[in-house]
Amino acid sequence: MASWVLHVDLDQFIAAVEVLRHPELRGRPVIVGGDGDPAKRGVVSTASYEAREFGVHSGMALRAAARRCPEAIFLPVDREAYEAVSGQVMAVLRESGAPVEIMGWDEAFVGVDGDDPEGFARGLQESVRIATQLDCTVGIGQNKLQAKLATGFGKPHGVFRLTYDNWFDVLGQKPTDALWGIGAKTGKRLSELGIHTVSELAAADPDALGRELGPTTGPWLVLIAQGRGEREVDETPYVTKSHGREVTFQRNITDWDEVRRQIERLASQVAGELAGEGRPAVRIVAKVRYAPFITETHGHPLAEPTTDAAPIKAAALAALDRFTGRRPVRLLGVRADFPS
Repeated sequence: MASWVLHVDLDQFIAAVEVLRHPELRGRPVIVGGDGDPAKRGVVSTASYEAREFGVHSGMALRAAARRCPEAIFLPVDREAYEAVSGQVMAVLRESGAPVEIMGWDEAFVGVDGDDPEGFARGLQESVRIATQLDCTVGIGQNKLQAKLATGFGKPHGVFRLTYDNWFDVLGQKPTDALWGIGAKTGKRLSELGIHTVSELAAADPDALGRELGPTTGPWLVLIAQGRGEREVDETPYVTKSHGREVTFQRNITDWDEVRRQIERLASQVAGELAGEGRPAVRIVAKVRYAPFITETHGHPLAEPTTDAAPIKAAALAALDRFTGRRPVRLLGVRADFPS
């Protein structure tokens, strides 16, 4: 009997939850982000398919989204509502009896044995739809990498199988950053080395690539280009690896003494939340988004795991000191990383 990994990905999850709460918005372009006011600074958390047709995407400034899609309905982020619906979906997946590895609010891997993974996938889709009225897409693969990428070819609310047999037919001529784990920066570096497609990366010399990109990264990139990846679906309860807070300012901060005060305030808030959860941090990361939209991050390790505010604030300020630019700031954030 064959073993499969399924990647279940809820379609336009946050926007879909909002449409369920506001049925009159069905079929209209919906954008969720910040406090829902596109006149203020903030970024898009998600956009409905109708809004995406205008070029709106996650991470875009709300103001830019409003310019691209002026007739869109803007709504504020409601984490509690999304977490509640996500919990329902994951419960449905577990009821299938298969091992489930939760990856976030809107996605999970499911391990399946059998000769009809498509049938199992459609059963999951129907169960999720009955329980929540939400649609999901299911990617099928022989490992997590294949399943994750397959989902993209099945959108929306479809089923797609990607295996070693059709890997290069589907992905061979795609650019390298089409692979899960390769971003624009790495894709550009590969292009500089004359490697432009997935097939070219799969055929590259791992040792030569290791000399250019690092002894671990180089060979790993060749392996994922060949479609190789982890197979095990880990049922260990999902635990966040970090916790953070950030704030977008309606007017740029030009005074870096004020930047330091804001970082201290965010660090104190994060420390209080860590203490409430009883989860000590081992590293603090400061995030700065300069005007208009350039983002940098720097981290600083803690001497020992802690939830105490004093060392967390000190680490946040130490991380901030690594920023050399003193340009106007539009967003600041502080993130605490937990032990792995």
